[in-house]
Amino acid sequence: MRKMNHKSATRQQPSTIELVNRNLAKRKRAEWRFRVYGIGAILFGFVCLLILFTDIVGKGHGAFFKTQIQLQLSLDSESLQVTNPSSEQLENANYDAVIENALLTDNSALMASELSALDKRQLLSLVSTGAVYDLQKMLIDTPEQLNHEVSMWLTADDDVDNYVKSRTRNEQGFSGRLTEQQQKWVDRWLEQGQIRQTFNTTFFTSGDSREPEQAGIRGALMGSLYMLLVTIGLSFPIGISAAVYLEEYAPRNRLTDFIEVNINNLAAVPSIIFGLLGLAIFIGFFDMPRSIPLVGGLVLTLMTLPTIIISSRAAIKAVPQSIRDAAYGLGASKMQVVLHHVVPLAMPGMLTGAIIGFAQALGETAPLLMIGMVAFIVDVPADLLDPASALPVQIFLWADSPERAFIERTSAAIMVLLAFLIAMNGLAVWLRHRLGRGH
Repeated sequence: MRKMNHKSATRQQPSTIELVNRNLAKRKRAEWRFRVYGIGAILFGFVCLLILFTDIVGKGHGAFFKTQIQLQLSLDSESLQVTNPSSEQLENANYDAVIENALLTDNSALMASELSALDKRQLLSLVSTGAVYDLQKMLIDTPEQLNHEVSMWLTADDDVDNYVKSRTRNEQGFSGRLTEQQQKWVDRWLEQGQIRQTFNTTFFTSGDSREPEQAGIRGALMGSLYMLLVTIGLSFPIGISAAVYLEEYAPRNRLTDFIEVNINNLAAVPSIIFGLLGLAIFIGFFDMPRSIPLVGGLVLTLMTLPTIIISSRAAIKAVPQSIRDAAYGLGASKMQVVLHHVVPLAMPGMLTGAIIGFAQALGETAPLLMIGMVAFIVDVPADLLDPASALPVQIFLWADSPERAFIERTSAAIMVLLAFLIAMNGLAVWLRHRLGRGH
């Protein structure tokens, strides 16, 4: 009887292949769900990226174009208060009077009576205050235009710029701070073809300004470039040297372990802590000036070093031990093994980590705020010791400005910063492939 029960139990127990086939459909469904989760995560990230780029480009593309008004300017010596067409007198000539006369003459047919003082101010405010510099440059470059009448495109005020750009999107347009009378003047210029949109070179050639139509990113861009040069010049050799010593030469003891743990912890420290450290050391102790690219570069060097050391050590560890053994077998010294074989093979990984660290430093704002890089700097810095701003800080300042025109300039500056970061990451990929293929 027990033998029959045992045979019956043996027949009822499923075989291994039956168990595998029974669970095969379940495993396939789990595999399908896992792939769907992965594809969904990628699509979610791609959609977020698409929304981000669409929003930034949609708001910022208008900053690459500016509105100009065409006026007939009478460059007579009496209005300019110039007696001798020397460059010194032309630099200090009364260009405001010339533009004022041109505006009043241009709109004289529209006015039935003489303008009140308020209307006159409103009319003059339609042209940017920076237009006098364009007129000054033109007359200094071509002094033969003195005592002649010329037609010139002058930069419009930011309110006119907003109104004209919004008119292209809807018929009503965004009037903003423009009065009804000012809108009539602008509409008349539009009907007569005296208003045009042209590429905004000022955005790339000028420094910061309180007037949106005169504000540019060159000062902040040069400040970021100088800081990046300091960061690359200091953090790359120091970080590579530290990584080589810790990985190839340092003895394995508690002190080395303590240093390694602290380097790993420093890589996770918030960037504003490095700003406080730079404020205490470079400005508080060494009494260095605030808002200069040298101090900014030193602070970013402190922040970037842990990233470079960690990535470089990982690249050195990835070099096969057989390479070292073969070099030792041929009689190479320790230094020859490291410099001639290990470091060249690890260089693609080192460069990739370093460039990613530099790109992260380029986009940092918090540590730069702590060392005074938030100051309003109009001039473009000429060297490492000139007061300067940085591109992320410039974006932060413009985002906090109440004028509507700064919204599109904020997005345009973000586009420039993203283009810079994408170029640096592209360089990292190219270097990795280039150096990796060489070995």
